[in-house]
Amino acid sequence: MVQLFDDEELHRLYAKGSMEIIQSPSVFSFSLDAILLAHFARVPKGKNRRILDLCSGNGVIPLFISNRTDAHITGLEVQERLVSMARRSVEYNHLTEQIHIVHGDLRKRYDQLIQGSFDMVTCNPPYFKTKAKNELNENDYLRIARHEVLCTLEDVIKACKLYVKPGGRVVLVYRPDRLVELLSLLSLHRLEPKQIQFIYPRIGKDANMVLVEAVRDGKQGVRILDSLIIYNDDQTYTKEAEGIINGRE
Repeated sequence: MVQLFDDEELHRLYAKGSMEIIQSPSVFSFSLDAILLAHFARVPKGKNRRILDLCSGNGVIPLFISNRTDAHITGLEVQERLVSMARRSVEYNHLTEQIHIVHGDLRKRYDQLIQGSFDMVTCNPPYFKTKAKNELNENDYLRIARHEVLCTLEDVIKACKLYVKPGGRVVLVYRPDRLVELLSLLSLHRLEPKQIQFIYPRIGKDANMVLVEAVRDGKQGVRILDSLIIYNDDQTYTKEAEGIINGRE
């Protein structure tokens, strides 16, 4: 059994599968970008490997990628309520030996997080620059998750560079309209972009997400992967998207 508070509920990570996660519509619920990031990441294998997930929220990325590796996974999250949700989900799924959730701010340093020690760093960062107060979401949890209230994009990139090993991978999901800024900051901090994939809601629409992999101190040379289309014209998932969402790809 797992203890749930307020409007928390257990939800399956995939439509088919036994792993479940604690969610709350008023606090945090993971969305498609988390599924796509976890699928896109080329996850290192082996118990001696280490993975760090920044802006970890309710621990969804560590839970997703734990299915694909026996590496040790650490999630770093600044919001105490989300840390509690993530830790309870990890315990509920019997993954406490593999996944460790740290309560902290990515702009600070912690004894549990050793500089330059992670084979891969993932992040689903806040997408939007800080607006005027009257334009921000009134929900504190959603405001911090979506807007650069507690950290900027450059703060995220600096943290990625701080923790990833030389030759290690950094994997992010972001908005296409800020892609130039993202690529510039990655290069500035010696994280060389290596793979990019654009996500389109449907044919004929602009891309609304982009997945980027970079390598610390990597050589120049980037691959643009085939685009991923999420919906058919009849609003059903495309075959490829359905496979990813249901955990078959």
